[in-house]
Amino acid sequence: MNELTVSIVMPVLNEAAIIEAALSRLRTDFPDCELLVIDGGSTDDTIARAGLHARVIGSARGRARQMNTGAALADGAVLWFVHADTVVQAGALPQIRDVLRDSGTVGGGLTLRFDASSAGLRYLAWTSNLRARRLHWIFGDQAMFVRREAFESVGGFPELPLMEDLELSRRLAAVGQLAVVPATSTASARLFNEHGTWPMVAFMQWLKVLYFAGVDPAEIARRYARGPRLLARRAVAEEPARVVSS
Repeated sequence: MNELTVSIVMPVLNEAAIIEAALSRLRTDFPDCELLVIDGGSTDDTIARAGLHARVIGSARGRARQMNTGAALADGAVLWFVHADTVVQAGALPQIRDVLRDSGTVGGGLTLRFDASSAGLRYLAWTSNLRARRLHWIFGDQAMFVRREAFESVGGFPELPLMEDLELSRRLAAVGQLAVVPATSTASARLFNEHGTWPMVAFMQWLKVLYFAGVDPAEIARRYARGPRLLARRAVAEEPARVVSS
């Protein structure tokens, strides 16, 4: 039986410091996957460095727009969205193909873990994985994968400034099953180290409350960029906002 073809789509913006290591790892671990890097207008050496390892495509800035651009140009029957700062376990691909043998499964994600260890981060990973299995909310740091036909049937990622991964997973759950495979996706704990795990967890939950209450996603993105403190400590981030699992 022919295996499903898989395209890895990576949205990037100014990732020169980590892009080569990320792509080299993916090339080594998943050599039969198409690898596309979708650049949102980097001003550093991201494009040149990425071009040594993958096909690089320019796009309008915005994570959802970039991923939709990559999906439209990818050849694979399965679209696998991997962030540059996420480390995917080498055994993930056979597991993805295995769960997709069930025609009722339209996509899913990997089991989340973090690149640092603490009671708070372990709790966060556990609750995030439980929510993904029970509520079918898959976030970008879980390396979401989806059948192309299902992705296209729901219109791809909604072009929101954040929560685009949550919204896509909710739409996909309405048309089929979402699976969480045992292979891990290791996400960066940088934001939690910077702001504190529990303040950051509470902050992310508050942003979700605002989202489900109908607050303009652009306003939520502005609040996200300011961080969990009452007073902004930094300017609005240049990179499009991405909500980590919490």
